[in-house]
Amino acid sequence: MMRTSNEKDGRNLPADVVLRKPRATDGVRVSDLVASCPPLDENSLYCNLLQCTDFADTCVLAEKEGEAVGWISGYRPPNEPETLFIWQVAVHRHARGLGLARRMLLEVLGRESVGGVSYLKTTITPDNEASRCLFRSLAAGAGAALRETTGFEAKEHFGNRHASERLITIGPLRRRQSAQSAA
Repeated sequence: MMRTSNEKDGRNLPADVVLRKPRATDGVRVSDLVASCPPLDENSLYCNLLQCTDFADTCVLAEKEGEAVGWISGYRPPNEPETLFIWQVAVHRHARGLGLARRMLLEVLGRESVGGVSYLKTTITPDNEASRCLFRSLAAGAGAALRETTGFEAKEHFGNRHASERLITIGPLRRRQSAQSAA
């Protein structure tokens, strides 16, 4: 399917897609959405509940007609207050191709609660080209450098139960200007 650049970058999300901070009552919906998006790792329901409460300021839920169609979880590492770590990005198959993931990232980056964030970090498996494209696009739109380094190794960190994860670092980001210009 051919996409216009505005659809791909999320500027023209359908009017019925709402982006908002999650609430405690969204924990089950988030768990169900992530489960519907293999090969994403499923976290415990309790973990998703904590993300929807204690980390709501750095997470975003996308809804279309009341259905959860997108989710980003993130947090500010205690030892790196200038960093926003994006833990998970999920977009339901019915909402793909709209630039929703990018728009959700920009939503979080534009919040007052992430004031002082200069760097965005995430980890990505080597074969996840969709996530690589998302974060390359975000970096390019913000005029920020993207660096990829060793993150978590399959054998050393995951006991060979999970693929290695590469650490992606984007920044420095320019507050407000970066989120708006990347849009």
